[in-house]
Parts: sequence; C-alpha cells; structure tokens
Amino acid sequence: MMDVGSTLLRMATETGVSGFGIFVWLITAGSFALLAVVYAFLKFQRQASLNWVKAAAREKKKAWENLKCPTSPHVWTEDNSHSGQPSACCVCLYSFVSPQTFGDDRTCDVPIHRCSVCGVAAHFHCSGYATTDCKHVAQAGASRLLHHWSERWVDLDENSELSCFCYYCDEPCGIPFLGASPVWRCLWCQCLIHVDCHAKLLKETGNVCDLGPLRRLILSPLSVKEMGGKQGNSGMLNSIKEEIIASSVKGRMRRRRNRSKYGSNHSASFGVSINKLQNAVEENLLLEPMLRSLAGWSKSNEKNNSTLASFRITRNGHHQKNKETVAANGKDYYNLVDLPQDARPLLVFINGKSGAQNGTSLRRRLNMLLNPVQVFELSATQGPEVGLKLFRNIQYFRILVCGGDGTVAWVLDAIEKENFESPPPVAILPLGTGNDLSRVLQWGGGFSSVEGQGGLRALLQHIDHAAVTMLDRWSVTINEHNSEQSENAKQTKFMTNYLGIGCDAKVAYDFHMTREERPDKFYSQFVNKLRYAKEGAKDIMDRACADLPWQVKLEVDGHEVEIPEDAEGVLVLNISSYMGGVDLWQNDYEHDDDFDMQSMHDKTLEVVCISGTWHLGKLQVGLSQAQRLAQGKVIRLHVHSPFPVQIDGEPWIQQPGCLEITHHGQVVFMLRRASEEPTGHAAAIMTEVLVNAECSGLINSAQKRLLLQQMALRLSS
Repeated sequence: MMDVGSTLLRMATETGVSGFGIFVWLITAGSFALLAVVYAFLKFQRQASLNWVKAAAREKKKAWENLKCPTSPHVWTEDNSHSGQPSACCVCLYSFVSPQTFGDDRTCDVPIHRCSVCGVAAHFHCSGYATTDCKHVAQAGASRLLHHWSERWVDLDENSELSCFCYYCDEPCGIPFLGASPVWRCLWCQCLIHVDCHAKLLKETGNVCDLGPLRRLILSPLSVKEMGGKQGNSGMLNSIKEEIIASSVKGRMRRRRNRSKYGSNHSASFGVSINKLQNAVEENLLLEPMLRSLAGWSKSNEKNNSTLASFRITRNGHHQKNKETVAANGKDYYNLVDLPQDARPLLVFINGKSGAQNGTSLRRRLNMLLNPVQVFELSATQGPEVGLKLFRNIQYFRILVCGGDGTVAWVLDAIEKENFESPPPVAILPLGTGNDLSRVLQWGGGFSSVEGQGGLRALLQHIDHAAVTMLDRWSVTINEHNSEQSENAKQTKFMTNYLGIGCDAKVAYDFHMTREERPDKFYSQFVNKLRYAKEGAKDIMDRACADLPWQVKLEVDGHEVEIPEDAEGVLVLNISSYMGGVDLWQNDYEHDDDFDMQSMHDKTLEVVCISGTWHLGKLQVGLSQAQRLAQGKVIRLHVHSPFPVQIDGEPWIQQPGCLEITHHGQVVFMLRRASEEPTGHAAAIMTEVLVNAECSGLINSAQKRLLLQQMALRLSS
C-alpha cells in the first residue's frame, strides 16, 4: 500500500499537479477503496448469513423426526413488497437476491410466495413442495405445548432482546460469520437456540414451551379446538387460509380495477409478469424431481399439500383454489376451551384500508407473534362480530384495534351490541390519518411512532401492562326534515371524539371522496396528510361555508348560543385531540372565561368555532387558538340548509334538520398506556389486582366493573 501511495505521489509530481489537487485525488481514491471494502464485507456477511440459515435448515431436516411437534401446511399468498423478506427460499435454499442486484432491495424476477402464518418465503414454483412445518394453531387435547423450532428465515425486529442470547446456554446468537453454531427460532415464544444446544434442552426440559414473555396475550393452541367437519382432518386452519387469500385476491382485484378505470400504463408490465408466472409453471415441471428430494416430499403427504397449496394462475394473474370459492368467515370452525386462569388473550382487529393500507404485512407479523386464530381482518363482508363471537365465553380478554378512529368506533359499536357483562378493554394500534383517540390514550400518532418505540413486540408488552380508563360515549340523534313526505327521518349515530360542521367537515368529506375513488394513491400517513392539506387549500379559495352563522343555530342545555359572524365551522369536542393532535380547548393555557377543564369522562362536551380553513392551518402549527363558545351536557345543532358534517372523521352531507347530542353512557373501558409517573403504574397494578380477584371468585363482574370505573375516574382526575 505504501508503494502504491509513493508511486501515485511521484506520478503526480512529475505531471506538475498542485498539492491541493493531489490531496483531492487521494481522498477520492481512498473513498472508492473504502466503499469497495465495505461492499465486500457486506457481501461476505450476507453470504455467511445465508450459509448459516442453510446449515440450520439441514440440521432441522436431520432432527425433524425427533422434534415430534404438531405441524401444518403453510398458508401461501403472493408477496409484492420487497421489504422484510427472507433472504432465501425455504424449499430450494437459493437466495432471492441475484448477484446483479446485490445491495439493492429488489428481488429476483421469480415470483415470491410468503406464508401468512410463520413468514417464510418460497419461489412461486417451489411453494407447492414445501414441507409441512408451519405452526399448528389448534392443539386442544394435547398434554403440553412443545417448542416449534424453525430456521431463522425472518429476522423479527420485535424480538431484539431475545435475539442476542441462546435460550439454553445464554451465549450470544446472531454472529454467523464468526463460525458460531446455526440458530433455530421457536415460532411460539420467539426465543432462539443454538442447534448444538437443542439436544441438551430436549433432554432436560422435554422441549416444553411456555409461550415466552407474551404468554398471557397469546391464545395458547392447547385451548383451540377444531370443530370437526372437513376442517377436522386437515390439521390446519383452512378457514384462516381462505380468509387471508380472499383478502389478498380482493386487494389485487381492486387495484386492477383502479388501473383499468383510470387508464394506467401498467398493463405492459402486468403482461410481462403473467409471462413470467407461466414460465415459472413450465419450469416447475423440470424442477419437480429436485424439489421432491429437497423438501422431503412424498406420496404420503401429497394429498394434504395439494389441497392447501394447489394454486393455479388464471389469465388475470390472481391465485384461486382449484375446486371451490374461498370464504371469509371460516373461524366458526373453532372453539376456545380450558384457558389458563392467568390468561388474558388479545383479540386483534385489523382494518387493512386504514391509512397506508398495509394490513397484509401487519397481519402476517401479528400472526407470527400471536396465534392466527386471534387475529381478524375487517372488511365489508366481515365485521368485528365474528371475533367477538369466538371470544364470547372467555371471562377476561382484551382487544387491539389496528386502524383509525373510525375503525375504533366500529369495534366499540360491536362490543356494545354484544352486551358483555364485563366489556373487554380496548387498546389501539394507530393506522389512520389523524389517530386522535390513540394520541389521547398514549398509544401514539401513527404506525411509525409504534415502530420507533420498539415495534409490535414492545406494543404488546405495553398492552399487557396497560391501565383501564373511562371514555364518554355520546348519542347523536339526527332528525331530517323531509318536505316531500311531510315527516321527519330519524337516525342515531355514536360519537367518542368530536363532531364538526362546516369547513372542517367539508375538507374531511372531499378527502374521503377522493380516497374512495383512488385508494391506491393513499399509501402512507404522510402522503394522506399532504392530500388533506391540498383539500384544505382548495377550501381557502372557495369559502363554501361562509354562511354558516346564518344557516346553523347552536343550542347548549336549552340556551341558544350565538355563533360569531366570521365562523365557518363549529366543533363539539369530547377529547383533547383534533385533526392529528391539535388541542382546541387548551387546558394548559390561561383563559379569560369561566369554563371548566376538559375531560373525556366528565359527561360534558366543549364547543368551539373556527373562522375558516386558513384558521385550521394556523391551529395545526400552534399560531392561533379556537374560540371557546360553550360547555354543556345536551347540544343541539339546527341546520337550515345542506351542510357537511363529520363524526370522528366519518363525513357526510347533512340535509336540513336537527342534530341532538346527548350522553350515551360510560360503558366503554379503554386501555391507556401506563405512563412513567407513579399513578400510571399504580393504575395498571390495581387493574390487574381487580381482574385476578374476579377470576378467583372474590368479586363478581358487576363489582369489578364498578371498582374499575371509580379507580379510573380518581386516578385520571
């Protein structure tokens, strides 16, 4: 290296290059050399990791007969995302990344299948030959739950603490290029173990799994019973498979319709992908002998695999089952029995259309961390009722709603209709645009905030130790004046966050209509906020709600309240967050009026007004304040002409009539993330004490409910 440097220096001196030029030239050459070294190191590390996983796969194949763990076939769906994919196919063990695209996130041209239960990936032409080694979610009748060891195909961000040390020897894991033993991961408890340590663990503990740190939230497969019929002999949740595939197919059909409707130019690339899929099918025939030997595939399990992995490619490129149309509500085939006394299983609802519309990947990650039986994806054809019915007889469980404020309201309505003696408390994983209720309950303002605080695993741990708080729910009775029929049309909606009429509701309505027409354009929370701002900018020029003070009459507790002439919107508030975190009532500021502090469980509403969309923008950045008008328990809005209205972010055009808001009750228990303050931990501990007392028979459900109400009100006051 010194000789090269002296040679370069001599050449530069002979050619008369200045000292500064020599310095710049050396810096440039050194930078390229450093990049080459880094590239070579990363390439070596990736290859070492791939070899490490292959070694773990070979060892598992040798030890598979001794593991004696119940298994199921994989649930394959096409994966179009290139982030978070495993590095190699679980069947042929070849890398998905071609040498030409090394260092890039792009994968090779061969179609990829991902298992929606355990997360492994396979080439399109390999997935049909995968071994039946996915986790078995229904094992009722078994005496104990065994570790389900698998290769570490997917590096879960949620398991950072456990990824450092072996479950048996406590020695470091995850350093493949130092010649360490390959590693297996348990699909239930997520712990890691050196392959060399497995035989010792098997001898000492019998390979028994305790479900790990999330054991109280995970629905144990020992408590899930298959209810006979065609499902009983498959050894796998066919219903879950069908639901996942149906959701995936519907999403692709919706995107295809949007492309054809708006004249997208993706048709050429789509045709290319069809040709590639067809070529892959032809190539499958040539690779069949090799795949049979690699996957340990035999005639004895051919029948099982064919029913669960027999896809065909149609001319529109969608996966379909050969014999029957998939259903979306097949989880009625399962029943929950014999739950442990300390179990607090988590029922998860995911709205894939919320926010960035990443429900498929989120569902797969939650399936990997929990039991797929407890994870439901909401759609137009399947609401929360299916999951609530499955959990109906469980004494104590919790609910996680993955979606926006509208999704939370949807689930709360379903809970109320079920008329639980002790309603399950609800936590939120924010996926929407504003996520105001999630902000108030300390769950964050978006999915990125959850990822930044430790990911899904950390969120689940916070849910396990969350405290219960109360939330007022309000009835909004709408009486429309129907002049044609000389009678009033009446309907009732429910409100938990806020009601808006005027310019803010118009912006929300325009945003909602645009998203309904082009859902593919709303792929991230940041982009959604930009489009929301765009709709607001249009209204600044239109001022469509400038006549609101003359067309809307406000009445609070029987007294008319005058709306200022410059107002273009009126907001009725129950919580202290609006439009993505704006505090309109501002408890922390001094005011020259006699209004009380705002609270979400004081059975009182707050009313403010805003003077246009420009005023909304200034509120967002903290440059202005909303004008406080009133506080009361019964709010009436008399509308004399059609006006946009929104409740909890769900907008519509309201015809002339009256909107009456009254207290519906404090029947909802919300889970609030425990703060670092002593009161936060005290609330969480007292919640757990009361639940344990009910489970032990010391108190009944009504007594527990009353005590939780009093505790929540006192600790949050």
